[in-house]
Amino acid sequence: MPKKGRLEEIFSKALYADDPKLYSVYYRDYNSLVKVSLSEFVNVSENFELIPPNRVMKITKEGNVLYSKKNPRI
Repeated sequence: MPKKGRLEEIFSKALYADDPKLYSVYYRDYNSLVKVSLSEFVNVSENFELIPPNRVMKITKEGNVLYSKKNPRI
């Protein structure tokens, strides 16, 4: 069984073991960075069908950075 990546672990924990409203997702949309709540991101991305995980630039929980890409190209 393959091991989950860091991003998958954060999403899984946030959605099933925590309050998704506490999380913010920053994702790349053309040449801008969009900030939405995690629950809104899941709806907008249709479970990563429209917005793939590689466009997620940063995830925060109550202001603390949980995930960040090292060199975002925006």
